Amino acid sequence: MNEKIRAEEVRLVGDNVEIGIYSRQQALDIADELGSDLVEISPNATPPVCKVMDYKKFVYEQKKREKALKAKASKVVVKEIRFGPNTDDHDYQFKKKHAEKFLKDGAKLKAYVFFKGRSIIYKDQGEILLLRLAQELEDYGKVEQMPRLEGKRMTMFIAPKKK
Repeated sequence: MNEKIRAEEVRLVGDNVEIGIYSRQQALDIADELGSDLVEISPNATPPVCKVMDYKKFVYEQKKREKALKAKASKVVVKEIRFGPNTDDHDYQFKKKHAEKFLKDGAKLKAYVFFKGRSIIYKDQGEILLLRLAQELEDYGKVEQMPRLEGKRMTMFIAPKKK
């Protein structure tokens, strides 16, 4: 920027500027007349390309744009629902209603069956339970990861359907 530009000749571009190749000093004088800064935008070109612009205003607008993009970016919320391998039908229906609500709200769902003690021998029942849940929630979301046993947990992820 400005005095820190090392090249002797620069290609000048920008608003209210006649595009062309100038010496560094001429380019600095032109930028000074317009009350702007001379900013090197392509240092590897021959000769380097410089633009006449208000650098502080440019940086401010860039930060503003980044902030707006960051605000638009949606944060993924993951809600968890825990079952046992022998979860009763009433408890299952109750938790399924919560799962529907979570998916309608746009959150991802992590459903898992927790095996404690010797209940690990019922891992087939746990898998059946999770697959049944996935089938019944088909209208609200799609399975992102099929049931998988990790230690004492069998986990499955369901992502909400786009509206």
